[in-house]
Amino acid sequence: MKDVVIAAKPLAIGMMIKAGDVKVQKVPGEQFPKGGFAKVEEVLDRPVISNILLDEPVLDGRLAARGSGQGLAPVIPVGMRAVSVRVNDVSGLAGFVLPGMHVDILVTGRPPGNERESITNTVLQNILVLSAGTTTQPDARGTPVPAPTVSLLVTPEQAEIITLANNEGRIQLVLRNGSDTNRADTKGVMVSKLYGTHAKKAEPEIRPAPRPRPVAMAVAPIARPVLPAMPEQIVVIRGNSRTVEVIGGRNGLPLPPPPPVPVPAPAAPASESDNPPNATNQQ
Repeated sequence: MKDVVIAAKPLAIGMMIKAGDVKVQKVPGEQFPKGGFAKVEEVLDRPVISNILLDEPVLDGRLAARGSGQGLAPVIPVGMRAVSVRVNDVSGLAGFVLPGMHVDILVTGRPPGNERESITNTVLQNILVLSAGTTTQPDARGTPVPAPTVSLLVTPEQAEIITLANNEGRIQLVLRNGSDTNRADTKGVMVSKLYGTHAKKAEPEIRPAPRPRPVAMAVAPIARPVLPAMPEQIVVIRGNSRTVEVIGGRNGLPLPPPPPVPVPAPAAPASESDNPPNATNQQ
Protein backbone atom coordinates (compact mmCIF):
# COMPACT_ATOMS: atom_id res chain seq x y z
CA MET A 1 0.00 0.00 0.00
CA LYS A 2 1.14 3.51 -0.81
CA ASP A 3 0.08 6.98 0.26
CA VAL A 4 -1.47 9.20 -2.44
CA VAL A 5 -2.63 12.79 -2.15
CA ILE A 6 -6.29 13.32 -3.11
CA ALA A 7 -8.64 16.32 -3.12
CA ALA A 8 -10.56 16.88 0.11
CA LYS A 9 -13.04 19.10 -1.83
CA PRO A 10 -13.56 20.15 -5.45
CA LEU A 11 -10.64 22.26 -6.62
CA ALA A 12 -11.38 24.82 -9.33
CA ILE A 13 -9.05 26.43 -11.81
CA GLY A 14 -7.00 29.24 -10.30
CA MET A 15 -7.19 28.01 -6.70
CA MET A 16 -4.04 27.91 -4.63
CA ILE A 17 -3.86 24.57 -2.76
CA LYS A 18 -3.77 24.85 1.00
CA ALA A 19 -3.38 22.22 3.71
CA GLY A 20 -7.13 21.81 4.18
CA ASP A 21 -7.80 21.29 0.47
CA VAL A 22 -6.09 17.88 0.20
CA LYS A 23 -5.62 14.70 2.22
CA VAL A 24 -3.69 11.42 2.07
CA GLN A 25 -5.27 8.06 1.27
CA LYS A 26 -3.84 4.52 1.09
CA VAL A 27 -4.01 2.74 -2.28
CA PRO A 28 -2.48 -0.48 -3.58
CA GLY A 29 0.94 0.07 -5.03
CA GLU A 30 -0.13 -1.04 -8.51
CA GLN A 31 -2.95 1.57 -8.44
CA PHE A 32 -0.70 4.52 -7.63
CA PRO A 33 -1.48 7.05 -10.40
CA LYS A 34 1.22 8.27 -12.73
CA GLY A 35 2.18 11.83 -11.78
CA GLY A 36 0.62 11.49 -8.32
CA PHE A 37 2.01 12.77 -5.03
CA ALA A 38 2.69 10.85 -1.82
CA LYS A 39 3.15 13.88 0.49
CA VAL A 40 0.92 16.87 1.08
CA GLU A 41 3.93 19.23 1.21
CA GLU A 42 4.57 18.55 -2.47
CA VAL A 43 1.29 20.17 -3.60
CA LEU A 44 0.95 23.08 -1.15
CA ASP A 45 0.97 26.62 -2.64
CA ARG A 46 0.63 25.33 -6.19
CA PRO A 47 -2.20 26.76 -8.34
CA VAL A 48 -4.74 24.51 -10.01
CA ILE A 49 -4.88 24.74 -13.81
CA SER A 50 -7.46 21.97 -14.34
CA ASN A 51 -10.53 21.10 -12.31
CA ILE A 52 -10.00 18.37 -9.69
CA LEU A 53 -13.05 16.58 -8.31
CA LEU A 54 -13.65 15.40 -4.75
CA ASP A 55 -11.49 12.37 -3.76
CA GLU A 56 -9.72 12.54 -7.10
CA PRO A 57 -5.91 12.10 -7.00
CA VAL A 58 -3.98 15.31 -7.43
CA LEU A 59 -1.72 14.97 -10.47
CA ASP A 60 1.27 17.03 -11.47
CA GLY A 61 -0.26 17.87 -14.86
CA ARG A 62 -3.16 19.65 -13.18
CA LEU A 63 -1.01 21.97 -11.12
CA ALA A 64 1.14 24.90 -12.12
CA ALA A 65 4.61 25.51 -10.79
CA ARG A 66 4.96 26.99 -7.32
CA GLY A 67 5.29 30.78 -7.52
CA SER A 68 3.49 31.14 -10.87
CA GLY A 69 0.66 33.07 -9.21
CA GLN A 70 -3.01 32.40 -8.92
CA GLY A 71 -6.15 33.19 -10.80
CA LEU A 72 -5.90 33.12 -14.58
CA ALA A 73 -2.13 33.49 -14.92
CA PRO A 74 -1.20 29.88 -14.00
CA VAL A 75 -3.60 28.59 -16.63
CA ILE A 76 -1.69 30.28 -19.44
CA PRO A 77 0.91 27.89 -20.88
CA VAL A 78 4.45 29.10 -21.40
CA GLY A 79 4.72 30.99 -24.69
CA MET A 80 0.99 31.75 -24.88
CA ARG A 81 -0.98 34.87 -24.00
CA ALA A 82 -4.41 35.77 -22.65
CA VAL A 83 -6.18 38.65 -24.39
CA SER A 84 -9.59 40.13 -23.55
CA VAL A 85 -12.11 41.42 -26.05
CA ARG A 86 -15.21 43.45 -25.36
CA VAL A 87 -18.47 41.73 -26.31
CA ASN A 88 -22.20 42.38 -26.08
CA ASP A 89 -25.25 40.15 -26.15
CA VAL A 90 -24.87 39.62 -29.89
CA SER A 91 -21.11 39.24 -30.30
CA GLY A 92 -20.91 37.21 -27.06
CA LEU A 93 -23.70 34.81 -28.16
CA ALA A 94 -26.00 35.94 -25.34
CA GLY A 95 -23.64 34.70 -22.63
CA PHE A 96 -23.17 31.19 -23.99
CA VAL A 97 -19.46 31.75 -24.64
CA LEU A 98 -18.18 29.97 -21.52
CA PRO A 99 -14.70 29.04 -20.31
CA GLY A 100 -13.33 25.93 -22.00
CA MET A 101 -15.22 26.49 -25.26
CA HIS A 102 -13.64 27.20 -28.67
CA VAL A 103 -14.65 30.08 -30.92
CA ASP A 104 -13.79 31.67 -34.26
CA ILE A 105 -13.24 35.41 -34.51
CA LEU A 106 -14.80 37.46 -37.32
CA VAL A 107 -14.09 41.11 -38.00
CA THR A 108 -16.19 43.53 -40.08
CA GLY A 109 -14.77 46.74 -41.45
CA ARG A 110 -13.57 48.61 -44.52
CA PRO A 111 -10.10 47.63 -45.73
CA PRO A 112 -7.69 50.29 -47.03
CA GLY A 113 -8.31 51.18 -50.67
CA ASN A 114 -12.00 50.23 -50.49
CA GLU A 115 -13.66 52.92 -48.43
CA ARG A 116 -17.09 52.42 -50.04
CA GLU A 117 -17.73 48.77 -49.22
CA SER A 118 -17.50 46.77 -45.98
CA ILE A 119 -16.21 43.22 -45.72
CA THR A 120 -16.49 40.47 -43.09
CA ASN A 121 -13.59 38.08 -42.76
CA THR A 122 -12.59 35.25 -40.40
CA VAL A 123 -9.25 36.23 -38.87
CA LEU A 124 -8.76 33.49 -36.24
CA GLN A 125 -10.21 30.00 -35.74
CA ASN A 126 -10.44 27.45 -32.92
CA ILE A 127 -9.48 29.83 -30.10
CA LEU A 128 -9.86 28.62 -26.51
CA VAL A 129 -11.95 30.71 -24.12
CA LEU A 130 -10.24 31.12 -20.76
CA SER A 131 -12.84 33.18 -18.93
CA ALA A 132 -16.09 35.03 -19.38
CA GLY A 133 -15.82 38.17 -17.31
CA THR A 134 -14.48 37.02 -13.92
CA THR A 135 -15.80 33.49 -14.34
CA THR A 136 -13.18 30.88 -15.16
CA GLN A 137 -15.45 27.85 -14.71
CA PRO A 138 -18.41 26.88 -16.88
CA ASP A 139 -21.71 26.34 -15.14
CA ALA A 140 -22.47 22.65 -14.60
CA ARG A 141 -26.01 23.16 -15.92
CA GLY A 142 -24.91 25.21 -18.93
CA THR A 143 -26.45 28.43 -17.65
CA PRO A 144 -25.31 31.44 -19.74
CA VAL A 145 -22.95 33.88 -18.09
CA PRO A 146 -23.49 37.46 -19.33
CA ALA A 147 -20.13 39.22 -19.32
CA PRO A 148 -18.81 42.44 -20.88
CA THR A 149 -15.45 40.85 -21.77
CA VAL A 150 -14.14 37.45 -22.79
CA SER A 151 -10.53 36.31 -22.31
CA LEU A 152 -9.01 34.14 -25.03
CA LEU A 153 -5.86 31.98 -25.12
CA VAL A 154 -3.75 32.98 -28.11
CA THR A 155 -0.19 33.24 -29.35
CA PRO A 156 1.60 36.63 -29.27
CA GLU A 157 0.95 37.09 -33.01
CA GLN A 158 -2.73 36.26 -32.60
CA ALA A 159 -2.94 38.75 -29.74
CA GLU A 160 -1.78 41.49 -32.12
CA ILE A 161 -4.38 40.48 -34.71
CA ILE A 162 -7.21 40.55 -32.17
CA THR A 163 -6.14 43.91 -30.76
CA LEU A 164 -5.98 45.50 -34.21
CA ALA A 165 -9.31 43.99 -35.26
CA ASN A 166 -10.94 45.25 -32.07
CA ASN A 167 -9.74 48.81 -32.75
CA GLU A 168 -10.31 48.99 -36.53
CA GLY A 169 -13.57 47.07 -36.92
CA ARG A 170 -16.34 45.17 -35.15
CA ILE A 171 -15.58 41.74 -33.64
CA GLN A 172 -18.02 38.82 -33.66
CA LEU A 173 -17.40 35.54 -31.82
CA VAL A 174 -18.63 32.36 -33.51
CA LEU A 175 -19.09 29.29 -31.30
CA ARG A 176 -17.88 25.92 -32.59
CA ASN A 177 -17.94 22.34 -31.38
CA GLY A 178 -15.07 21.53 -29.05
CA SER A 179 -14.22 18.40 -31.03
CA ASP A 180 -14.15 20.28 -34.35
CA THR A 181 -10.55 21.26 -35.01
CA ASN A 182 -10.81 21.61 -38.79
CA ARG A 183 -9.84 24.90 -40.36
CA ALA A 184 -12.27 26.46 -42.84
CA ASP A 185 -10.62 28.45 -45.62
CA THR A 186 -12.93 31.37 -46.40
CA LYS A 187 -12.41 34.40 -48.62
CA GLY A 188 -14.65 36.78 -46.72
CA VAL A 189 -17.93 38.34 -47.80
CA MET A 190 -18.37 41.84 -49.24
CA VAL A 191 -21.55 43.87 -49.32
CA SER A 192 -21.92 43.52 -53.11
CA LYS A 193 -21.73 39.73 -52.82
CA LEU A 194 -24.22 39.72 -49.96
CA TYR A 195 -26.92 41.39 -52.08
CA GLY A 196 -26.05 39.45 -55.25
CA THR A 197 -27.47 40.79 -58.51
CA HIS A 198 -29.28 43.62 -56.74
CA ALA A 199 -26.03 45.35 -55.93
CA LYS A 200 -25.10 48.13 -58.30
CA LYS A 201 -21.51 48.66 -59.13
CA ALA A 202 -20.26 52.10 -58.42
CA GLU A 203 -19.63 53.77 -61.75
CA PRO A 204 -16.59 55.97 -61.98
CA GLU A 205 -17.40 59.63 -61.95
CA ILE A 206 -16.85 61.18 -65.37
CA ARG A 207 -15.96 64.81 -65.31
CA PRO A 208 -16.15 66.91 -68.48
CA ALA A 209 -12.89 68.19 -69.86
CA PRO A 210 -12.28 71.81 -68.99
CA ARG A 211 -13.05 74.21 -71.79
CA PRO A 212 -10.14 76.25 -73.11
CA ARG A 213 -10.24 79.78 -71.97
CA PRO A 214 -10.52 82.39 -74.76
CA VAL A 215 -7.40 84.40 -75.32
CA ALA A 216 -7.99 88.12 -75.14
CA MET A 217 -6.67 89.81 -78.28
CA ALA A 218 -6.03 93.52 -78.64
CA VAL A 219 -8.41 95.01 -81.20
CA ALA A 220 -7.58 98.34 -82.74
CA PRO A 221 -10.38 100.85 -82.30
CA ILE A 222 -12.35 101.61 -85.46
CA ALA A 223 -11.96 105.20 -86.55
CA ARG A 224 -15.30 106.74 -87.22
CA PRO A 225 -15.61 109.80 -89.43
CA VAL A 226 -16.40 112.96 -87.59
CA LEU A 227 -19.54 114.48 -89.01
CA PRO A 228 -19.76 118.23 -89.15
CA ALA A 229 -22.06 119.78 -86.67
CA MET A 230 -25.41 120.67 -88.13
CA PRO A 231 -26.40 124.18 -87.21
CA GLU A 232 -29.79 125.02 -85.88
CA GLN A 233 -31.29 127.66 -88.19
CA ILE A 234 -34.39 129.79 -88.42
CA VAL A 235 -35.44 130.82 -91.89
CA VAL A 236 -37.39 134.11 -92.05
CA ILE A 237 -39.21 135.04 -95.26
CA ARG A 238 -40.60 138.60 -95.60
CA GLY A 239 -42.24 139.14 -98.91
CA ASN A 240 -39.65 138.46 -101.52
CA SER A 241 -36.75 138.53 -99.00
CA ARG A 242 -35.44 135.41 -97.23
CA THR A 243 -33.06 135.49 -94.27
CA VAL A 244 -31.44 132.70 -92.18
CA GLU A 245 -30.62 133.12 -88.48
CA VAL A 246 -28.25 130.60 -86.83
CA ILE A 247 -29.11 129.77 -83.17
CA GLY A 248 -26.19 127.51 -82.28
CA GLY A 249 -24.28 124.35 -83.20
CA ARG A 250 -24.52 120.83 -81.79
CA ASN A 251 -23.89 120.58 -78.07
CA GLY A 252 -24.60 124.29 -77.69
CA LEU A 253 -21.41 125.40 -79.45
CA PRO A 254 -21.66 128.47 -81.67
CA LEU A 255 -21.10 128.00 -85.36
CA PRO A 256 -19.90 130.42 -87.93
CA PRO A 257 -22.69 132.14 -89.79
CA PRO A 258 -23.67 130.45 -93.01
CA PRO A 259 -22.97 132.14 -96.28
CA PRO A 260 -25.66 134.58 -97.32
CA VAL A 261 -28.35 133.15 -99.48
CA PRO A 262 -28.86 135.26 -102.59
CA VAL A 263 -32.35 136.60 -103.02
CA PRO A 264 -33.50 137.15 -106.60
CA ALA A 265 -34.23 140.75 -107.43
CA PRO A 266 -37.81 141.65 -108.30
CA ALA A 267 -38.60 141.85 -112.04
CA ALA A 268 -38.79 145.39 -113.47
CA PRO A 269 -42.15 146.49 -114.93
CA ALA A 270 -42.36 146.26 -118.70
CA SER A 271 -42.24 149.60 -120.62
CA GLU A 272 -44.44 150.57 -123.46
CA SER A 273 -41.58 150.37 -125.86
CA ASP A 274 -41.07 146.82 -124.99
CA ASN A 275 -44.65 145.94 -125.81
CA PRO A 276 -45.54 145.81 -129.49
CA PRO A 277 -48.34 148.08 -130.59
CA ASN A 278 -51.55 146.33 -130.92
CA ALA A 279 -54.36 147.01 -133.24
CA THR A 280 -56.08 149.33 -130.85
CA ASN A 281 -53.05 151.52 -130.44
CA GLN A 282 -52.54 151.65 -134.13
CA GLN A 283 -56.02 152.85 -134.56
